[in-house]
Amino acid sequence: MAVLTGKAAVVTGGSRGIGRAVVLRLARDGAAVVFNYARNRDAADEVVREAGKAGGKVVAVRLDLAEPRAAEELLATAERRLGGLDILVNNAAVHTDVVPIAQTEEAVFDSVMAVNAKSVFLTVRYAARHMRDGGRIVNISTLNTVFPAPGNAPYAASKGAVEQLTLVASRELGARGITVNTVSPGATDTDLLNAANEPEKVAMAVGMTSLGRLGRPEDVADVVAFLAGPDGRWLTGQNVRANGGVL
Repeated sequence: MAVLTGKAAVVTGGSRGIGRAVVLRLARDGAAVVFNYARNRDAADEVVREAGKAGGKVVAVRLDLAEPRAAEELLATAERRLGGLDILVNNAAVHTDVVPIAQTEEAVFDSVMAVNAKSVFLTVRYAARHMRDGGRIVNISTLNTVFPAPGNAPYAASKGAVEQLTLVASRELGARGITVNTVSPGATDTDLLNAANEPEKVAMAVGMTSLGRLGRPEDVADVVAFLAGPDGRWLTGQNVRANGGVL
């Protein structure tokens, strides 16, 4: 029997990149999964089809986490559809152009924090109220919280907030057997990475990695699956730096 059979999972931002890989891995491990996407319905439908071919139960919900009520609506919808909540993976995030702090508009900061930090707070709050005992929460952060890059302040700040929320939630929810952890990927071969970086910068990232390559979404998804599964029961309040040895 698959290790997550009977478990109900929610993944935010599950249509592409790391989120897509997480959805497919959790479904392969037996979980029923609901994920959201903001715009790209074709990509979301492809994830559902691919999971279905392998016998997975996956549902896509169109919700933009930048909207005030979307985070809680997603979890409430998943709880109704799946009959409960056992696993939450907060993957959805937005990035902005690389701009120094002095030139960063307040509206840009607010928009990044709304998706990357506030939506995570709201989903974790919902989970704290509704998740079944013994559940798993995994929040996706970034290498940039310990490897700061100029021009990246709103993104790094939002992920720093996520890491602190993880630590507090792990203390508050531990008595119920709910684990709360962070996974911080390094440079990962996704559309977002390649769109935001020149090829020379991507090559530089490879050169800084002990394993000598970019991460793949599946590399990160495997770490998330471990934390979401029964073998991750004794890890909580941790930040697993899945970066191939950059640090």
